[in-house]
Amino acid sequence: MKFFKKILIANRGEISVRIIRACQEMGIKTVAVYSEIDKDALHVRLADEAICIGPASSSQSYLNIPAIISAAEITDAEAIHPGYGFLAENPHFAEACMTSGITFIGPSPENIRLGGDKAKARQIMKRKGIPVVPGSDGPVQDEEAAIKIIKKIGVPVILKASAGGGGRGMRIVSEEKDIEQAYHMAQREALAAFGNGDLYVEKYISEMRHIEVQILADNKGSVIHLGERDCSIQRRHQKLLEESPYIFSNPRFRKRIGELAIKVARAMKYRNAGTVEFIVDNAGNIYFMEINTRIQVEHPVTEMITGIDLIKEQIMIAAGELLLYRQQDIKFSGHSIECRVNAEDPERFVPCPGRITTFIPPGGPGIRVDTAAYSGWVVPAHYDSLIAKVIAYGKNREEAIARMRRALKEFIIEGIKTTIPVHLKIFDNPDFLSGNFNTQFLEKNNSTTK
Repeated sequence: MKFFKKILIANRGEISVRIIRACQEMGIKTVAVYSEIDKDALHVRLADEAICIGPASSSQSYLNIPAIISAAEITDAEAIHPGYGFLAENPHFAEACMTSGITFIGPSPENIRLGGDKAKARQIMKRKGIPVVPGSDGPVQDEEAAIKIIKKIGVPVILKASAGGGGRGMRIVSEEKDIEQAYHMAQREALAAFGNGDLYVEKYISEMRHIEVQILADNKGSVIHLGERDCSIQRRHQKLLEESPYIFSNPRFRKRIGELAIKVARAMKYRNAGTVEFIVDNAGNIYFMEINTRIQVEHPVTEMITGIDLIKEQIMIAAGELLLYRQQDIKFSGHSIECRVNAEDPERFVPCPGRITTFIPPGGPGIRVDTAAYSGWVVPAHYDSLIAKVIAYGKNREEAIARMRRALKEFIIEGIKTTIPVHLKIFDNPDFLSGNFNTQFLEKNNSTTK
């Protein structure tokens, strides 16, 4: 097999380190890009080459498309891996790579564009017979149009940014009289975050699980799924913890949701790695929510239960290789849980940048830590607060939880505050342990968020 000789990673932090490690195992040289404030970052140290692309501000560095393309050209990198965040879901960046003769390791610009237009994606899936949550067929023009939808489907509803994600540009409306204020607040937030104020309306399902399915698709149209992940433990629509498999999954459920995910991918002519996100209500109904056109933060839990390296698969698909697996080849074993450790005050969930004076990650059987942090490193205030992911694997959910609890207690991070105490409280909660939870878990269990 002939792969790329050199790949540039257009990112920072733990995902950059993760990609560098995969490349090293494949015999591929790597180029790190970094902002001035990240000159001592671990991904800079581990890569074969490193180029500074601008000052600390992400708009002048990690979001600076001309600077990144120039870095790839200067170093003769044949491909660029965007990781997640920053430019990973920017169709203009994918197009800029193609125009410059550089392979973008990810889906096509058309895939990214459709994935980013969540209202349009809903329309397409509905036409293809894929169930979607009741709501508007596309963006609503104003609050009056939103009220018409509400009268048809009833409250509560949720307003969502068509170009959105990560909980931004979203507002829940419980009473019709609140629609005008909620609409304008969501629209302003969407404009500020995405440069697009289009909103669509969905029926709000409060008692739901957030279940997503990992897919892989090659350039010849072959698509497989690698099982589901439960991402229901969230705070303000931001994931804190993910696990696989879904605790109430069984072969019939996995087949059903997996086939829906593949149907979504084929409807989009999707390629490379992606994640199809679904809502599952208390009655077991499955509704398409969106597709994330990139590698996910939580991809390690899928790797742990399937034994498949998703980053390597991304690289091979981008290099033109066909999928090595058929659906019947995918075997699932054990249970895996991931906790996101953020540099945040666990009481108020506000960022807590600063110097890490001591950093001793946990180890032992069944524990994996993906991180770019180290003792003496200064967590910058300019970027996402994620500093480490702790992934536990066990032969069943009980063993995975026991190992995760042990690992979190072992994890020593001094000099800054982190969200480790929040995770430990979650693992002491009887509802979480029994699987009796949904996306409202943290809001209902105030002890975990205070």
